[in-house]
Amino acid sequence: MRILFEMFASFFKIGAFTIGGGYAMVPLIEKEVVDRKKWIKEDEFVDMLALAQSAPGPIAVNTAVFVGYKIDGVIGSVFTTLGAVLPSFLIILFIASFFIGIKDSQVVARIFKGIRPAVVALIAAPVIRLSKSAKINKKTFMIPVIAAILVAFLNITPVYIIIASALGGILYGKFFRRTSK
Repeated sequence: MRILFEMFASFFKIGAFTIGGGYAMVPLIEKEVVDRKKWIKEDEFVDMLALAQSAPGPIAVNTAVFVGYKIDGVIGSVFTTLGAVLPSFLIILFIASFFIGIKDSQVVARIFKGIRPAVVALIAAPVIRLSKSAKINKKTFMIPVIAAILVAFLNITPVYIIIASALGGILYGKFFRRTSK
């Protein structure tokens, strides 16, 4: 039972102090569950992140579900998901009650103008870290580049890209790896 509350507290802390949405939470989740708590190995986290991205819903919530499930099954998923979502819910509830009074404030506009560049950096950091553990080489370098272009500019859903990449990996293993032995 102690691990459940520790999981909840970890995800609650991440959810409470992350500004910028789900992608901004990813590096904090990784640091907590892989580096600090050592609940999950880095390659497992990368796999969970791929699943979280391809599943419907916010990536941070999906990641919380997968991490919680890996650590302690369904009940673990419940605790990590509640931990990740509850701070946002409470903060939005609080802000909504005061929003009418501050919505046109120049101070609020300046605060968000300052936060946006930091959020970009928070999103870029896990991409750089995860690319190192993805074992990208000369043969596979173009896969993430093409995938990013398809998602960012052609609005192709990541699910199709993950399916195509998985099929490509199967075909590569079946036809090309065998000939190199």
